[in-house]
Amino acid sequence: MQNNETTTAADAVSASALERRIDMSVATADIEKEVDSRLRHLAKTVKMAGFRPGKVPLKLVAQHYGAQAHSEALGAAVEKAFGEQVREKNMRVAGQPRIEPKEGAEAGTLAFSAVFEVYPDIALGDVAGKPVEKAVLAVGDAEVDKTIEVLRKQRTVFVLAERGAENGDRVVVDFVGRKGGEEFEGGRATDYPVVLGSGMMLPDFEAALLGEAAGSEKAFDVSFPADYHAADLAGQTVQFQAAVKKVEMPRLPELDAEFAKALGIADGDLVKMRAEVKSNLEREVRKRLQARIKNQVMELLMEVNPIEVPRSLVELESQQMAAAARRDLESRGMLAKNIPVEPSWFADQAIRRVKLGLILAELVREKDLHAKPDQVRKIIDEFAETFEDPKEVVRWYYSQPQRLAEAEALAMENNVVDWVLAAASVTEKAIGFDELMGNAAS
Repeated sequence: MQNNETTTAADAVSASALERRIDMSVATADIEKEVDSRLRHLAKTVKMAGFRPGKVPLKLVAQHYGAQAHSEALGAAVEKAFGEQVREKNMRVAGQPRIEPKEGAEAGTLAFSAVFEVYPDIALGDVAGKPVEKAVLAVGDAEVDKTIEVLRKQRTVFVLAERGAENGDRVVVDFVGRKGGEEFEGGRATDYPVVLGSGMMLPDFEAALLGEAAGSEKAFDVSFPADYHAADLAGQTVQFQAAVKKVEMPRLPELDAEFAKALGIADGDLVKMRAEVKSNLEREVRKRLQARIKNQVMELLMEVNPIEVPRSLVELESQQMAAAARRDLESRGMLAKNIPVEPSWFADQAIRRVKLGLILAELVREKDLHAKPDQVRKIIDEFAETFEDPKEVVRWYYSQPQRLAEAEALAMENNVVDWVLAAASVTEKAIGFDELMGNAAS
């Protein structure tokens, strides 16, 4: 469409530091001309009963499709006018504008206001000399021993115990719970396994089963915490009746060739097993140490670069995080539609992500910290080395644009971390193995 519409601009009015308003108008004659053009084009292909394709009278086409054509033409004209204004003012629009009708248009025009947000201007703060504490940990025999013990516990089997239940035992029970003499929802189970001391049940419930042997029956009270998720039970004391069916004690596998074979050492060699465990542990420790220092760097960047972020980007990020949470629930076999997942739950995380995204983008652009192909390949090789066929994994990454983009983003983040550490004041501090492994890498 020929650009004959007129546009006017008002000074930007900000409800927040990033919000802008642009006033504009479009000529009604140009809208009608565009509507006519769209209807004539549609008439060449539209199908209606009683007419051959391309032979439907224009008047009839207008009756059926006039409103749609007018809406599309008006939308295109407003979008064009908005784009021209934004380019003229050199604005970087964040999110979608909100278009509002405006009173007082000149004769022959329609007036609108576009309300939108822009990206913040970022003047990068100085990280030179800023303190950063770098955790360090060398993997030795003690760390390997602890890891092997964890692997043994993960392969615990339970065997029948002819005695009273102790902490760590698995007790199989039938139970029913009543509040005020009435059975409550979720308070009944049959052949229910409870590992005592695991915290899978309320403390009062697990404590009541200590010392009980198979065949015993017991009545006891259980107090629910004030913040319990079921409002009708929160802060209440109820009565349970439990029948112990079995008591089973844990048995860890022996540290022998069979255990080594279970960990993938074909010949059961314990020396090879320790070497494999140490190699995997070193890889995991390195990953967690990198995650800790990366988190510190990101916090430092947000500290020295305080910026306001567009609400529209935060809302979009929150929605994407909520959608990811729903997909995760569904992958676990749950019906996400029955579990409300609200974007507002992720608001704080979304703000952080958006802030970091904007800061990192500016830092990468200004300091030329873009990911290089050899850096991306190194990351993919590290991912692949834990698989049986690393070459196939590498091929898969390079054939999947989304996965390749993730590796590129990680390489870029590593470049940012290296740049910050080179400028900051870094001190190393030893970290305990349990502390490091007790906190999942972010």
